[in-house]
Amino acid sequence: MLLYTHPAADRHVNPPGHPEQVPRLPAVLRALDGLPLDRREAPLAPDPEVLRCHPAAYLARLRQAQPEDGWAMLDADTQLSPGSLEAALRAVGAACAAVDAVLAGEDARAFIAMRPPGHHAETARAMGFCLFGTVAIAAKRALDHHGLERVAVLDFDVHHGNGTQDLLWDEAQALFVSSHQMPLYPGTGAASEKGAHGQIVNLPLPPGSDGARARIAWDGALARMRGWRPQLVLVSAGFDAHADDPLANLLWQDEDFAALSRAICDAAQGAPVVSCLEGGYDLAALGRSARAHVEAMLEDDQG
Repeated sequence: MLLYTHPAADRHVNPPGHPEQVPRLPAVLRALDGLPLDRREAPLAPDPEVLRCHPAAYLARLRQAQPEDGWAMLDADTQLSPGSLEAALRAVGAACAAVDAVLAGEDARAFIAMRPPGHHAETARAMGFCLFGTVAIAAKRALDHHGLERVAVLDFDVHHGNGTQDLLWDEAQALFVSSHQMPLYPGTGAASEKGAHGQIVNLPLPPGSDGARARIAWDGALARMRGWRPQLVLVSAGFDAHADDPLANLLWQDEDFAALSRAICDAAQGAPVVSCLEGGYDLAALGRSARAHVEAMLEDDQG
């Protein structure tokens, strides 16, 4: 299994008290120590990759806003520090490189351990700690560059992947499934939001619900994906649905992430799976859950 990461992720620094802090990634990487992973450096995404989903004016605006020191606020939750753009571009580059690698047969599974996260970034709007739609860009690369016809994007972060939904709303060849607590930030993700081609599936979960309830919801969505027979599965792996996470009110445990990850790999039916880190803000729970997720993917990869 491939692991993409880069020290530049630690140079994306949010203000004190912000939940999306530098120690998140070291917590994940420490938790993955000892696993048989082929570690690779996350490359910088060239502009044309970002432009698959975002307009050139948006990218230029971010570059102009990036400060030489301190922070530039993009919204109440999303800031730029001097190292933010490199970190975000390497997250996109890692996702694209992983897609290339698994489609070339180098491995069947990959995990992107980078930050900032990406699934809230809309077409021309940074929000929710996110600058670029990392997973959506990887999906578009698979479709446009590799010529795939069916890509599935699955998001189990506790917050709705509104950015991914926005970026893939009109993409008939991308099935997008998101489970998330509702009501909760960003306020989107109702089951009635189905995409321009009926290819978007939202699975809102009430506060206080546990992993067993989530797996019941996912069973139907994964059955649909199985029938759709994707050629590639991309995962937005957020671990903030954990009972210990401070930003939400779902009650998932470590094993719930493992069980869902096994179900995803099974429903992929041999298609490669690339997973990208999204949320997760209790460091201990984040590390345990990320390891459970990667171990489940490894079981499938080696089985």
